[in-house]
Amino acid sequence: MKYLASILFIFLTASCGNDETAQINADILITGGTVYDGTNSPAQMVDIAVSGDEIIYVGPPSSIIATRTIDATGLIVAPGFIDPHTHSLGNLQDPERKQNANYLTQGVTTVFNGNDGGGPSDTKLTLDELNKNGIGTNTALFVGQGNVRQSVMQMRDDAPTDGEMEQMKALVAKAMSEGALGLSTGLYYAPGSYSSTEEVAELAKMVAPYDGIYESHIRDESTYNIGLLGAVKEVIDIGRIAGIKSHVGHIKALGVDSWGKSADVIEMIEAAQAEGLRVSADQYPWLATGTGVVGALLPRYVQAGGEIAMLARLADDAQLPQIKIDMEENMRKRGGPDALLLSGGTGNMVVGRTLGEEAAARGKTPIDTAIEIIFEGGSNIANFAIKEDDLKAFIAMPWVMTSSDGSYGHPRKFATFPTKYREYVVNKGYITLQDFIHRSTGLTADTFDLCGRGYLKTGKYADIVMFDPDEFAPRADFVNPRVLSVGVKYLIVNGGVSIDGGTLSDTLYGRGLQKCNM
Repeated sequence: MKYLASILFIFLTASCGNDETAQINADILITGGTVYDGTNSPAQMVDIAVSGDEIIYVGPPSSIIATRTIDATGLIVAPGFIDPHTHSLGNLQDPERKQNANYLTQGVTTVFNGNDGGGPSDTKLTLDELNKNGIGTNTALFVGQGNVRQSVMQMRDDAPTDGEMEQMKALVAKAMSEGALGLSTGLYYAPGSYSSTEEVAELAKMVAPYDGIYESHIRDESTYNIGLLGAVKEVIDIGRIAGIKSHVGHIKALGVDSWGKSADVIEMIEAAQAEGLRVSADQYPWLATGTGVVGALLPRYVQAGGEIAMLARLADDAQLPQIKIDMEENMRKRGGPDALLLSGGTGNMVVGRTLGEEAAARGKTPIDTAIEIIFEGGSNIANFAIKEDDLKAFIAMPWVMTSSDGSYGHPRKFATFPTKYREYVVNKGYITLQDFIHRSTGLTADTFDLCGRGYLKTGKYADIVMFDPDEFAPRADFVNPRVLSVGVKYLIVNGGVSIDGGTLSDTLYGRGLQKCNM
């Protein structure tokens, strides 16, 4: 039972007074490392003892008898990283991928799922199945507004009836009662894009009794509809109306029309914080986004009603001319055809060519090529549409944490945390190592109310990463995005050693997690 080891430690310490020969028994003792405890404090040279799934000691060398001692000399020791925005639920549910090795090798011990409005409404069943089947990393879930809406309203582009609204509210409340972190939305994507601010705010109110959070892929990161600033304001307004925390997923200024607007976004969020609202954001440290040809280029009205209706519109000679005009505009916003790198998919296996290069190879226009690819089954793309000045501005904010938004076809699924460390801590010095660790651990755990995680403290769960500061680095890139990162020497998940001397274990130590007080 959790905390028994801590109680035993306290009892032994108290009963022995100042007796320096008093001993503590532990399963694992970590010595010699440079320890950052997740609190945004300077590093310390302290020992860490683990018993079962719990940290039972953090402090100077003491009389600890351990079954195993790990010499972490020369290594950075930190809480296991927490990724608040992934798309790894399918991996964790897949018998062949449930180890989640691509995250473990980044030092990540906990991933969140259900972002962008896609979270399951049956939180308990999903977590129970994951725990039964075994998973490599911990995971926690959002309830997804888009998924809830689709289950009640399918892909209709209209307002819900009163009865439909009550059904959706009941689904959100049920998920929260089962331990969901909060409500996620993907208001840029269908069907979330069909929802009004008022509709989303009504659902967000169901989160308030559980002190949950509203997390959003905002309605517009560019100039597609209400604009970047309007979309950030919408997130803040929903949090204000519902009386809950609000969070901007993968914050960015996307595309040529939004470059340079990071300063305005930061000013808006900090004004809301000064008002007393709890507003935060996460960011992936890449200059390219990851999405699909449909998501990047196709207007939302074309997607209404689902895939069959979408393909019918694209095949309709009467509608196609206007659709192409709108696709051209969307492509312009994203930097043009040479800023769109094809990275493969279910139907189109072209990897490493831009849309412009693929169009030239096919002897077609970029838009005709994009439509052809959609009919072939679609393709992932990496879109180089972010300016480094904007990335730098956001990465410096103390309320911006690290995330991957991991998706196949983009190296961020395999390489986000070492990329942020190597590129922006070591090479460019945009943030310190202390900041990087805090914003990848304690800040995330506190923001999303994740009990017992994010810190190296007595009584916390034993999720611990030990990495070599000279070797911790990405190996994935945009041509080969599925290459495991290197440099994590040891990784402990719930007290189990998942990476031992740089080698992955086959044993699965992860758990499905609920938010605090559930």
